[in-house]
Amino acid sequence: MSGLIMAGQLILALAILVTFHELGHFMAARAFGIRVEKFYLFFDAWGKKLFSFKKGDTEYGIGWLPLGGYVKISGMIDESVDKEQMKQPAKPWEFRSKPAWQRFIVMIGGIVMNLILGFLFYVLVLKGYEKDFVTVDTINQDGIVAGEVARELGFRDGDKLVSLNGKKYERFTDYISYEAIFGGELVVEREGEKHAIIIPDNMFRMLGKSKGLFIDCVSAVSLREDPQDGSGAAAAGLLKGDVITAVDSFQIKSFTHLTKTLLKFKTSTVDVTIQRDGQQQILPVAVSEDGKLGFRPQIDRYKDQRKSYTLTSAIDYAFKESWEAVYYNALGLVKMAKGQVPAKEVKSVIGMATFFGGTWDWGWFWRMTAMISLALALMNALPIPALDGGHMMFLTYEMIVGKPAPEKVLLAAQYVGMAILLTVMALTMGNDIWQLINK
Repeated sequence: MSGLIMAGQLILALAILVTFHELGHFMAARAFGIRVEKFYLFFDAWGKKLFSFKKGDTEYGIGWLPLGGYVKISGMIDESVDKEQMKQPAKPWEFRSKPAWQRFIVMIGGIVMNLILGFLFYVLVLKGYEKDFVTVDTINQDGIVAGEVARELGFRDGDKLVSLNGKKYERFTDYISYEAIFGGELVVEREGEKHAIIIPDNMFRMLGKSKGLFIDCVSAVSLREDPQDGSGAAAAGLLKGDVITAVDSFQIKSFTHLTKTLLKFKTSTVDVTIQRDGQQQILPVAVSEDGKLGFRPQIDRYKDQRKSYTLTSAIDYAFKESWEAVYYNALGLVKMAKGQVPAKEVKSVIGMATFFGGTWDWGWFWRMTAMISLALALMNALPIPALDGGHMMFLTYEMIVGKPAPEKVLLAAQYVGMAILLTVMALTMGNDIWQLINK
């Protein structure tokens, strides 16, 4: 059931993002009087489609292959590679008849739409779902809880946060954001003295191999949902809403504490103390070989001491998170090109589905959709033929030299670009399937 929920969330997210991406192209084309022959959500591969209707000059429909979508713009060399149309004299309403700057705006329209959507979804998440945040001042009452990687770098439980890369932030989450895990300097205060700790630029890879968070704070850990079938938590009778307060004789003060403690009891049965409906219970729970009980946690950080987002602050933080998502994903691609990050880290639609989780949480759904929207904007901007960025590259060339690239070059580039994209898609999907099988 959880697999169906993950797939359903991914398909809905892609349907929203693809529709608005193509709408960006569509609106820009129509604004310049360019005819759009088709507007499809998902691909109608081999002419097969689930639904279609025609209004004006445009056929609208839903294809059967949920791997994207497209608009077919008249007089443009695109995925359809319509050679017959390109052999005819150019018509006034065709893409190729318009000035290069107008065609450039048509091509960048989808990217701009994804950027706007990502930003708006972040505003929705912060103001409509998360609604509040824990401040650094609140965290510093008790200090941080250092995770496995953080302790290796020199952090200690009880450290108080001062600054990250010379900047002071109000939200605790900004100290565990993209900026933190991609390297820099994090200053903490310990016993009245300040300590500058250098975070290596490969820390995001170190975190992928560790248990728990980079740094955490004192927080209640409860079950977000009923535990996974076949898990130790399910067999022991743990339920949604149970708050874990101790494992054996160890008091649990955070999710990081819990993950570190469970590693001591791999493949063992341990007494877990919980609070349920105001009553304390102790249940014997089997710990898996990788140190897990088998549930999705709900982490309540200082539940009664949080600060609410105003509309203004939600917009400010949404802009910050949107910018960081684009910038640090681009930085990740640069590191991959340099060989600092393995190519297997790239996820296909199968891998992306696992980001959503096995339950339908609208706040998490919109946050993941925002991240994917910004990632799609970045990927489509890459100067690869067949992507929007490839078309923009050739249009930039045309505006500089004063004439378009030869049609044979454009056609060949389109074939090469499609081959590259199909190869990458096949490799990433194969890698994700292999990882799921091994897991």
